[in-house]
Amino acid sequence: MILTSPSFEDQGAIPKKFTCDGGDINPELQIQNVPPDARSLALILHDHDAPLPGGFTHWIAWNISPLAAFIKEESAPPGALEGTNSAGKEGYIGPCPPSGAHRYEFRLYALDVELPLAAAADRSAFEAAIAGHVLEEASLTGIYARQ
Repeated sequence: MILTSPSFEDQGAIPKKFTCDGGDINPELQIQNVPPDARSLALILHDHDAPLPGGFTHWIAWNISPLAAFIKEESAPPGALEGTNSAGKEGYIGPCPPSGAHRYEFRLYALDVELPLAAAADRSAFEAAIAGHVLEEASLTGIYARQ
């Protein structure tokens, strides 16, 4: 499985428009080579460099169609549910590091089930729900530092 974006390369700089300093919107993500036996996809955007225990989760979405070839810019995946990010809000919140450059990892999971999670679930509930159901994963990491 492959996860890419037309907006930035893996390990490249995330454009300002996708951050708290710009439009605070999600970038387009492109999805390829989903396993044929996947029942759903799930996505998490996480800042492992955040100065909080466990980092900072910027976005969680699940029950994305395994037939999805992309997630449009500035939109939730059609039919998917979104979780609560580390700011306590449902949906996407853009990169906003307090200092220095941080790595932001978009991780996509192909799952053998649709998740029975209610909307607004947090990262710990999400991680517990996908445990034992991951068929394959792909990641895309972007870097952002505030000016």
